[in-house]
Order: sequence, then structure tokens, then C-alpha cells
Amino acid sequence: MELRSAQWYAGQDRNAYIHRAWMRRGVPDDAFTGRPQIAIANTASDLTPCNAHLNEVAASVRNGVYEAGGIPLDLPVVSLGETNVRPTAMLWRNMAAMATEEMLRANPLDGVVLLGGCDKTIPSLLMAAASVDLPAVVVPGGPMLNGSFRGTPLGCGTDVWRLSEEVRGGTLSQEDFTRSESAMIRSRGHCNTMGTASTMALVAEALGTVVPGVAGTPAPDSRLLQAAHRSGGAAVQMIGADRRPSTFLTKASFHNAIVALAAIGGSTNAVVHLLAVAGRLGVGLTLDDFDRIGSRVPVLVDLQPAGRFLMEDFHRAGGLLAVLREVRDLLDPDALTVTGRPLVEYLDTAAVWDAEVIRPREQPLVDEGGIAVLRGNLAPDGALIKPAAASPHLLRHRGRAVVFDSVEDFHDRIDDPGLEVVDADSVLVLRGCGPKGYPGMPEVSNMPLPKKLLEQGVRDMVRICDGRMSGTAYGTVVLHVAPEAAAGGPLALVHTGDVISLDVEARRIDVEVPAHELARRVPNEATLDGFAHPKRGWERLYVDHVQQADTGADLDFLVGSSGSDVSRESH
Repeated sequence: MELRSAQWYAGQDRNAYIHRAWMRRGVPDDAFTGRPQIAIANTASDLTPCNAHLNEVAASVRNGVYEAGGIPLDLPVVSLGETNVRPTAMLWRNMAAMATEEMLRANPLDGVVLLGGCDKTIPSLLMAAASVDLPAVVVPGGPMLNGSFRGTPLGCGTDVWRLSEEVRGGTLSQEDFTRSESAMIRSRGHCNTMGTASTMALVAEALGTVVPGVAGTPAPDSRLLQAAHRSGGAAVQMIGADRRPSTFLTKASFHNAIVALAAIGGSTNAVVHLLAVAGRLGVGLTLDDFDRIGSRVPVLVDLQPAGRFLMEDFHRAGGLLAVLREVRDLLDPDALTVTGRPLVEYLDTAAVWDAEVIRPREQPLVDEGGIAVLRGNLAPDGALIKPAAASPHLLRHRGRAVVFDSVEDFHDRIDDPGLEVVDADSVLVLRGCGPKGYPGMPEVSNMPLPKKLLEQGVRDMVRICDGRMSGTAYGTVVLHVAPEAAAGGPLALVHTGDVISLDVEARRIDVEVPAHELARRVPNEATLDGFAHPKRGWERLYVDHVQQADTGADLDFLVGSSGSDVSRESH
């Protein structure tokens, strides 16, 4: 098999000379004759603190590539830090995917190792790899070590939301809240809860894009470097086997990813990311597949935000393969991995070493905890709720809407003693936070509760939004409402005082307003003013072309694959 990189390096003409000469710089002569060129697509950045250690991981990948006969090549790619980037990292997920895809296609590369960790980095890398369709293997950067505060486990993200509400409710001092800050992040790595970063690493393994057994290895654990070395060798082997994403990422792979997502109690954000990756591959994945395949799967992992423990405990207890062994009968046995072997073959030797952290199938944390897809006159194209993170008594609920026209409106009024919240039965509605409206679909759906109710001891209410929420968050939150308000969705037409009904078992979310009345309504001026109106740059391109959450919020012209062919020379 002729290597793709030979299109650059083979031959004796002027162009081949240029390509080889500028790349020599100390590499051996045989680097250009039959040795696979492997990019290490590295999202390390000091401004993405969860990925800051990936340069060390990349060094181990390099060793593995060299050992297997390949030539490793560092390729820094767009890095998106969830905690710092404004207005939201999701605004640039598609840009990061597009930039990575184009760099992989444009360069003399035969394969790629994808290094990601923070929330949007693994999704963007998978989208890029699916579109360029070069042999690719993911190495997740791994979670940080457990934190603790006042003698109890402290989960990053989840306890930010919890402790900040305790301060607002008057049960925790501002001094103690600030003191907890240094105890929360105590090592390299991404969030140690089952947030989006942990979820996407584990889901990437369930998809088959990670060497089985690697995802979830803590970032400071030396075994991560060992796995990175092995993954570098795996990338070389994939080229020899012509094992590209399109050859093993099938509907069966996504089936297994959905089962895993449910069993680990994973983030709702995985839904929008998996839909986007499937769209790049041409796999016919739909929102309803998540409900059909995953909604009745038991949650087996007792991990924050749905449970008690943290990712270091999860790894110690047996990790993803141990969870999947418990639900093996629900998996598709035909789905393959980057190694060429089926995922289920790796489950034979998996074991649960702590049955409190990873529950037995017959003693789940939640009987049916997978993500539920809701529809109704408030979400004609669907909305999501994560029952495992919700209050059971609110999963069937009727209440009076209290509407906020924008994030700014919400922050201005939520602690106002005169807010029209009658009691805990009220339903908080926030709009203008979808892909087009914000823009970028931020993690604001888990709205802080009104201070006057926090002071009464209330800790959960039904909340509805066309945005997303952090995978580390919890509460009875209906999110990803589609179409969003800015795309003409009915969420833009809800008035304060309208009655909203939620019935998760029936998969319904409705506003109890007659159809003829809804049809008569138009969005108010405050709602329209709250929508994004970018005039130039990426934001303008994004708003003009982004799709809705129910199909993955990709850009319409990026859906599908362009392959790895480049038809023209550069000189």
C-alpha cells in the first residue's frame, strides 16, 4: 500500500525536493521512504488548564510512534478551555473541528493521534477525524485527582454549583466558599466528576476510537503515559490495516456509545456531540435513538453529579470496561475498535473492584437513568432531560412560568424580592440561549434558584432553556429545546403566568396555551433584542449556518466528509 505522504515525498522532481528538504532537520533519510507520518494533534494550552499537561502525553506518543516505525510530528491545534473562553467554548467547537480537519488534509500525513481532554476538544477532534478520514486514535488527557474540603470529597464543577447556592442561601460563609477554591483543583487533568470531559473520554472509548481500557485513567497516573506510548504504536498499525474512521465507526458503534452514556450517568452534552460526529460520517443517528437505546438503561456509576464518588474512584473500581461488562447484553457485539477487534472482546477480563462506585446490574444507582427525549408544543423538534440528575418528585409537574428574555435579564432579576416566583412549583424559563441566539448555546440552563426560595430551603425547581448545562450540573432541567427561540421556536412565545406541564414518563413538555393563541403571539421586543446580531467574523458565519441542537449544532456546510485527497501541488 502506498502511503498518502508519498504524494509529497516520493520522486526526484523539484516539489518532492522541497517537501523533503524543509522537513529533514535531523531526521534520518529513511523518514521519507515508506515510514508512516503520524500527526500528534495536540490541544495543550496554558489557557486550557485541563489540557496543559498534554505536551508530556505527546512525548510518550512520539516514543510509541517511533518504536512502531512511524515518524511523529507535533501538530498544535485549536484548544478550547471551558472555564475561561467567552461567550462559550461551544461557539468555536465547529471552528476547531474545521481547522483541524483542514490541517490534517493539507499536510503530508498518513494518520493522527488526537490528544484532548477539556469538554470541546475531544468532540472537535473526532469531528475532524471523521471528515478527513485518516487513521486516527484518541488519547484522552484524563481526570484530575479527587479534591476534598472539610473532610468530604469535593467535585469540580458540581460543588461549584452546590456551594455557590449555599452561599446565596445563607448556609455557607463567603470565606469558606473562597477557601474551598484551592482544594477543588489539586492536580493536572480535567474535571473529576462525570462532566462533559469525563463523559466524552469514556464515550469515545465506547465508540471504539480509544484503545480499550485507557479512558478515565487519571492525568497524573503514570499509566496514562504508558497508554499514550501504546496508542502511538496503534496509530502506525492502523495505517498498515487501512483502518480509517469510516471503516469502523458504524451505527453499531454509536449504539454502544449511547448505552455507555446512560450506564455511566453521562452528560447531556454528549448528545449534541455524538450527533455532530455521526453527521460527519453519514451515520443516520437521530435524537430519538438516544431515547430508544439509552433511556431505559440503568445508571451503574455512583459518581457526581448523579451520585457520590469521583473519577479517581471510578478508575480504581474498574473503569468503563467493568461498567460495560454489566450491560454487555445491551451492546452491539459487531462494533469494532481502533485495534480492529470488537469492543465486547475486551470485557471478558474486566472486573468491578468496588461495588459501591460501580453498582451491580441488579442494584443500580437509578433503574432507568438514561437521557430522555421530550417533545410537545414547547419543543416540537425535541428537548432533553437527565432523570438521574433530577429530583424524582419533579419529573411530573405543572407550574406557572416565570420567563427571562436573556441571560442578562435573568441575572438582573433572579434575586429581586419582587420576582414573580410564587413558590417552588413555578417553572423558570430562559430563552435566547440556543446556537443562534447567544450565539453558541452556552451552559446556562441550570439556572441558579431565586434567593428568596433558597432561603426557604428550596434546592430544585423545574427549569427550561434552549441552551445547554455543564455535565457537572444537576437539577430538574429541560434543555436543548429545539427549535430555539432565535430560530422561531415556541419558547419565544411563552409568557410569564402561562402554565407549563412536564411529564418525563410520557416524554412531554407543553405550555398549556391553545394552539390558536400561540399562533397569534409574536416574540416581544426584549426577546428579539436579546438575540445575537453579529456583523462579521466567525460569529456571523456561525449564526448564518449553524444547525439546531437536535441534529448536533454543526454548521450546515460542514456536515459530511471530504476525505483526505488534495488535488493540487503547492509550487
